[in-house]
Amino acid sequence: MSVNMKMIQQMQNRLAKIQQDLAETIVDGTAGGGVVTAQVTGQREFHGIKIDPTVVDPDDVEMLEDLITAAVQDAMTKATAMAEEKMSVLTGGLKLPGLM
Repeated sequence: MSVNMKMIQQMQNRLAKIQQDLAETIVDGTAGGGVVTAQVTGQREFHGIKIDPTVVDPDDVEMLEDLITAAVQDAMTKATAMAEEKMSVLTGGLKLPGLM
């Protein structure tokens, strides 16, 4: 096996490990001072949501919807940043299309 092939195989192995770590890592995003918490994996797959019962107001469902949306967006932003940070170790800071 040539040196280049070994390097490619090592990079593929590291990429697989990073992807596995991202799939297993849960990231929390919050809104409303923590009354709504959304959870996604490092690969930006929705995992769950927690809502403080005190924020549930049947007369203001729109506010709850906004809080949920904000919490999910916060979690996704954090997951993306974490994934980019982990991938930058592999790519030397270059953003390569198709790796994320």
